[in-house]
Amino acid sequence: MGYFYSMKVKTSITLSEDLLKAIDEYTGEYKNRSKFIEDAVRAFIIQLIHSQQDARDLEIINLRADYLNQEAADVLTYQVDL
Repeated sequence: MGYFYSMKVKTSITLSEDLLKAIDEYTGEYKNRSKFIEDAVRAFIIQLIHSQQDARDLEIINLRADYLNQEAADVLTYQVDL
């Protein structure tokens, strides 16, 4: 998955003054605000995608929980006392 690397398109957004000040404070290693904001939004979207994937995985595990628990219990019966 390429995670949104494509042609640049100029846009305009409105931000609160305190958020803009925070952005300016942390843009030191970035060339400009746009790059900083682009990377931050990209990271947030990737986090959302991963959260959705985790939720789907958890749903699958929960749907199979009874079977998985039975399998685990069965495996424990094969253990030998030491």
